Amino acid sequence: MNTYAIYIDGAAGTTGLRIQQRLAGQPGLKLLTLPEGERKNLAARLRMIENVDLSILCLPDDAAAEIAAAANPKAKIIDASTAHRTNPGWAYGLPELAGQRSIIQHAARVAVPGCHASGFLALVAPLVQNGWLAANTQLYCHSLTGYSGGGKQMIAEYESQPLADNYDSPRAYALSLQHKHLPEMQAVAGLTTTPLFNPIVANYYSGMLVSVPLPACLLAKAGATPAQVAQFYTEYYAGQPLIKPQPFGTAPPDGFLPAGALAGQDGMELFVLGNQSQILLAARYDNLGKGASGAAIQCMNIMLGRPETVALVV
Repeated sequence: MNTYAIYIDGAAGTTGLRIQQRLAGQPGLKLLTLPEGERKNLAARLRMIENVDLSILCLPDDAAAEIAAAANPKAKIIDASTAHRTNPGWAYGLPELAGQRSIIQHAARVAVPGCHASGFLALVAPLVQNGWLAANTQLYCHSLTGYSGGGKQMIAEYESQPLADNYDSPRAYALSLQHKHLPEMQAVAGLTTTPLFNPIVANYYSGMLVSVPLPACLLAKAGATPAQVAQFYTEYYAGQPLIKPQPFGTAPPDGFLPAGALAGQDGMELFVLGNQSQILLAARYDNLGKGASGAAIQCMNIMLGRPETVALVV
């Protein structure tokens, strides 16, 4: 068995910590770290990237862009920040989209999708690519996430005692409708119209529910039914280990779809709900799993030729 050296730049952050926890002790992997005094030294970090098999950047956007630009172009790098998701020189790290797994496998640079974008694209991109939705369709998207998606500062705010009153109930944000995930949501889906996106953070640690309400009359395929959309997802994602479409109308007996049901896991469930005239598309997953760390590890496995779900919780 080959042993691969892996470097996580930014391992102290929420995403980096989970990646480190998932990979620690995994057969065939050796995690390398820099001494404490060199962890912010650009030259030392570049040397590390040069001498490992693959590096994962868990950094703020500017820092990720800086080190990626300075690194050897042949060095394998996965970036979990927003910096490169619409960069044509980087592969987009959602391997379940048609043709994308092969692109990731042969890429030296892979951008991990945004957490909100992952669910939106799993629902919308196949429909646009296969003629179910016109590229100029005005789409609406609501996304409910646990507070871990906001990183260390937001986690500290939600876990402080006593909890401030404003943090106890769900909070809408990105009120200017200019969330940083929108460029990739539009570009990767192949849309010519920017989606209207409403993200909401709530007082629970992790888990995400992304929903796209859709009048059935917007479906470009004449006479298409919600059941046919659900069947399309089943066929499109057949054989995918991490994305599991559900039959039309599948819902818990109590009629509620909890956003945190897949917390701690690395897979995603897709739902087609509603009725014959109004459809609700929904994706449920962990914002730290398939929405961040799990996606990075999945891409790492593909790039190194390892079994795709090794070190993941499926």
